[in-house]
Amino acid sequence: MDIKEESQSEIEILIESAWCIVLHNDAFNTFDWVIVNLIRYCGHTNLQAEQCAWFVHNKGKYTVKFGTYEDLEPICSVLCEKGLLAELSQQ
Repeated sequence: MDIKEESQSEIEILIESAWCIVLHNDAFNTFDWVIVNLIRYCGHTNLQAEQCAWFVHNKGKYTVKFGTYEDLEPICSVLCEKGLLAELSQQ
């Protein structure tokens, strides 16, 4: 494999991985509920989940997880099922 082919392969991997879950602030979910769901479904530590919840609250939205569409779509769906305002976004 030459350098050009390897670079193209790396670019394709980066493009496929360029998805994220954006969590939006709302007026009805508690901090505890947001934190529990970020830990349970996004795999965050307690500290990471708390920090994300504060960013969402203060900025109105925050990117809480990066990955491929295939990995993030089921996570985003379950967050929405739990009442959180989450969306998938391509970077």
